Amino acid sequence: MSLVWIPACAGRTRFPNKSFAHPLRSLRTLRYSILLRLMVKSNRKGTPTRKGIPLMYSFRFFALSCALLLTMSLANAQNPPVAPANYDETKIPDFTLTDPLKTSDGRIVDTPEMWNNVRRPELLALFDEQMFGKLSDDGSITITIREKHTESVFNGKGTRHQLVLQFSKQGESPEIVINVLIYTPNNVAGKVPAFLGLNFMGNHTVDADPGIRLNTIWNRSERKQYQPTAEERGRQSSRWQIEKVLDRGYATATAHYCDIEPDFNGGSIHGVRQLFDQKGEPNEGNTIATWAWGLSRIYDVLAKLAEAGELNIDINKVIVHGHSRLGKTSLWAGALDERFAIVISNNSGCGGAALSRREYGETVHRINTSFPHWFNGNFKKYNLDVNALPFDQHELIALIAPRPVYIASAVEDRWADPKGEFLSGFYADPVYRLLGTDGIAGVKEMPGVNQPVGGRIGYHIRTGAHDVTEYDWEQFLNFADKHLK
Repeated sequence: MSLVWIPACAGRTRFPNKSFAHPLRSLRTLRYSILLRLMVKSNRKGTPTRKGIPLMYSFRFFALSCALLLTMSLANAQNPPVAPANYDETKIPDFTLTDPLKTSDGRIVDTPEMWNNVRRPELLALFDEQMFGKLSDDGSITITIREKHTESVFNGKGTRHQLVLQFSKQGESPEIVINVLIYTPNNVAGKVPAFLGLNFMGNHTVDADPGIRLNTIWNRSERKQYQPTAEERGRQSSRWQIEKVLDRGYATATAHYCDIEPDFNGGSIHGVRQLFDQKGEPNEGNTIATWAWGLSRIYDVLAKLAEAGELNIDINKVIVHGHSRLGKTSLWAGALDERFAIVISNNSGCGGAALSRREYGETVHRINTSFPHWFNGNFKKYNLDVNALPFDQHELIALIAPRPVYIASAVEDRWADPKGEFLSGFYADPVYRLLGTDGIAGVKEMPGVNQPVGGRIGYHIRTGAHDVTEYDWEQFLNFADKHLK
């Protein structure tokens, strides 16, 4: 049981009354209900009683109480409640980070060849096995472009493309549909770079453009599908800045993340994982791995259309990006799929860019308790001992090297641990330098607010809360200009 409220309109965890749910509250309620039922006077004459309670019931009351208390004690030992969040730097526990340039058997990685041939595959396998999980795609899943609609928009500034993708497995059902929305700039010579990211509330919310189709979407808090209305158009347009992106000469593509797999525990039976042959093993891919897989498949479609001349996108310059849980997703997608030219993480926090061992804000224990469907079963082994992890999140950043990576934080987003996000970029620097880049460009400490820093590894912390803002987009576009144009 959980008292965590997950609003349908934001990628964010909130806790009512700043308290955490006791995992056994429902069991306590059941126990007290049973005991009250037992504490009833007998109406039968001659029944031995003690203080009005039949002796037979008193014995049952005592025995049942003992059994339930024992059950609760055992469950408490196995599932201790999550500790309150720490926001005090002086209470950060002592820890030693794993070394991205040292193999599991202790060898020092001192050449690019050793990184590419030994350490990188080793780290990728560790994250695969112990955190995100494996998806056994044997190539039997096919993607069909079922519909394609194209129209000029924004007074001729751009072109809107809407795709209906059908995912299916040969000779089997069901068929999964993912709706993809793409905007490309007009009046631009040649092919253009493109941003690719998933959205939280449906394609129709990324801009008020009345031509965006109102597709049926999932409401994750209610765990059901619904038909959105025109009033919802553009509800999250500030997070996407579509016209600004077009003005800067970039395309942008998106899909509703719940089209790939709904974001709730048990959502896999409604998404593309129905097409995978999963056995329930603890190392198998869960929801974030599935969303990352979906991003790569959308890339495949963009590449196919670009090759056919139907999109003026430079497929070698696609930037994968994401906010919050989808920032975790973009980092994993970027680590797995080296075709992504740049990777951007915005406020991704625990399980994304923030160091797990700091245990600041959201922790591994909290995230696995609130969102048990995000990471694989093995990751839950580290709920109470993050120091046993064979990696930390700076090595997830290092897996993107030597490609550019940008990490964005917000001052008020303490839950995501901005300092921990910065430190992941900082400690990934040696790998970037080994591969011949400038890494974080000599930055030695966390920068001031609204002062972007870095080289191949970029970082900023802005004013404000957990969100994607126009300021963030300005930095993303500047970073992309620096590395792609």
